Amino acid sequence: MTYLLGFTFILLALGSCRGLQENDVAEEPELVFQASKYGSLWPLPQKVEISEASFKLSSSSFRITDAKESGAGSSCSLLQLAYRRYYEYIFGDVKKQKVNKSWKAGLTDLLELQVWITSSDSECDSYPTASSDESYELLVDQPVAVLKAPKVWGALHGLETFSQLVYEDEYGAKTINATVISDFPRFAHRGVLLDTSRHFLSIKVILANLETMAMNKFNVFHWHIVDDPSFPYLSRTFPQLSQKGAYHPYTHVYTPADVKMVIEFARLRGIRVVPEFDTPGHTQSWGKGQLDLLTPCYTGSKPSGTFGPVNPILNSTYDFMTQFFKEISDVFPDAYVHLGGDEVDFTCWKSNPDIQKFMEQQGFGQDYRKLESFYIQKLLDIVAATNKGYMIWQEVFDNGVKLKPETVVNVWIGSGTNTEMSNVTAAGYTTILSAPWYLDYISYGQDWQKYYKVEPLNFNGTEEQKKLVVGGEACLWGEYVDATNVTPRLWPRASAVAERLWSAKEITDIRDAYSRLSVHRCRLVERGIPAEPLSPSFCPHEYKGI
Repeated sequence: MTYLLGFTFILLALGSCRGLQENDVAEEPELVFQASKYGSLWPLPQKVEISEASFKLSSSSFRITDAKESGAGSSCSLLQLAYRRYYEYIFGDVKKQKVNKSWKAGLTDLLELQVWITSSDSECDSYPTASSDESYELLVDQPVAVLKAPKVWGALHGLETFSQLVYEDEYGAKTINATVISDFPRFAHRGVLLDTSRHFLSIKVILANLETMAMNKFNVFHWHIVDDPSFPYLSRTFPQLSQKGAYHPYTHVYTPADVKMVIEFARLRGIRVVPEFDTPGHTQSWGKGQLDLLTPCYTGSKPSGTFGPVNPILNSTYDFMTQFFKEISDVFPDAYVHLGGDEVDFTCWKSNPDIQKFMEQQGFGQDYRKLESFYIQKLLDIVAATNKGYMIWQEVFDNGVKLKPETVVNVWIGSGTNTEMSNVTAAGYTTILSAPWYLDYISYGQDWQKYYKVEPLNFNGTEEQKKLVVGGEACLWGEYVDATNVTPRLWPRASAVAERLWSAKEITDIRDAYSRLSVHRCRLVERGIPAEPLSPSFCPHEYKGI
């Protein structure tokens, strides 16, 4: 059975045309492309049966429709937009094609994909949540294929899977094999972090990556929206934050309309938007527009003119945070906000005489972790009062801050990751793993294999502990990434993380993964995504450029 007729990879042995240089990373064994029995499915579904029987699809006759029994009908714009989107993914820009009006359906044609939402509440007008049902079943048979899902979120994934089953035969005709699929994600939280502070990313670039996330069944956009270098979030309550803190107050900001567009674009693709506003460190840009928010640093007995983390001893700090996070809770509909809490440098706090006095009054001694905990605890109470849950980086847990039982801890430090996972889950906290998937670290060769081989539950712990690990995130920090290179640097390397978080634990065949990912990458390219190549090869439809 051949799924990829006409699609031949010409792979040159890496190193055959060039000698290894001194700084080259040791390479993985050479992988040779061989068509997978699973075609180009990515991430691989939980259960797949593909038969030899094949059917043709014609742009003039094939339709994606609502099943009569479906809990979502023509009024569900989320699905109607998805039908149109996936029809164009399968057939290309139909407006440019000539329609053969004399064409008649043959006995081996697939005429229809019926989408059946089996629940009376399709959640069509809702936002996806941490507990959304993303399962689906797909039956491809002639003349009608059926996609069943309890909720629209599973239907979106099923549409992507259906589109991945379609290939071109040796004559260029759209073809699909008879298939039975039963699918659901292994982990509920499958995220991508993008950093829009160190370099501003345009809305166009963010939306393109949300689109690509959906093609890989990611479901969380962790928006690290502000940091030390710039504050591009335009706050209605405190407009001076971006006025003073953004790289440019008009061209390098995300307006309320921009943020709303991102959230809705993501919702229509089953993606949650979790914003991160990291404090008390990583806040230099905040201080430019909010006077007295940051701690004045001292050299000896005199202010040095520089500032450190958020000043944790002033009541005005907490008044500001109360108003600011009230706005954030209104603007971002997700049940969670990420509060950061990582990499707090205590040097400035230690230099400030007012903070030294406060430490003495509170009985903190010289343990500045207690001062950090004092601040974080107050912040957590402020955010909890807005009825939001919160995620935090692991240092907050490590420093002994009192956390609510439902806190989500984000493990990111590369050394001692398994010990940290054991400790956090032993304490009963929901956990997200990011440490092995920092995609801003780049190297020569196919580093996607390293990300693919990670097993998130490979730490010492009980089954109950491992159930607390709800997923992970691929993180692309922005020190050396902007709109010119963010997409090719992210894809298809993040795709390796996507399969690890979606597919069954046993799916570890790196050779089969290479064959499927190679074609998946070319599919992304055909869809207009400049995903970087895995090896010397070519795509039937190369990237056309900007």
